[in-house]
Amino acid sequence: MKWFLGVFLIGVLLGTPAKAQYAAQNDAKYMATLKAVVNYKIDDEENLSNIESLRENRRFNQQLQRMLNKLQNTRTKNSTNRRVYDILLRAGKQIYNELD
Repeated sequence: MKWFLGVFLIGVLLGTPAKAQYAAQNDAKYMATLKAVVNYKIDDEENLSNIESLRENRRFNQQLQRMLNKLQNTRTKNSTNRRVYDILLRAGKQIYNELD
């Protein structure tokens, strides 16, 4: 009985990092999918002229920069950054599942 319990605990402890690694890889997969699709759709004929005009719009670029300044890519994320990250992950997952 002790042997079984010991083997079971070792299995649980070894499985936990694998699950975390799998979840992190899925998150990366969804973010990479989202980025690739956004880059692809920005060059879509329907969006291209509007995107180009926004790139030249100084006021929009300043506003966008102010919004981006609220984000951070550090390990300790604030609540706004976490919510944005979660939104991006959900969108990436939905797109990944739609296209898969």
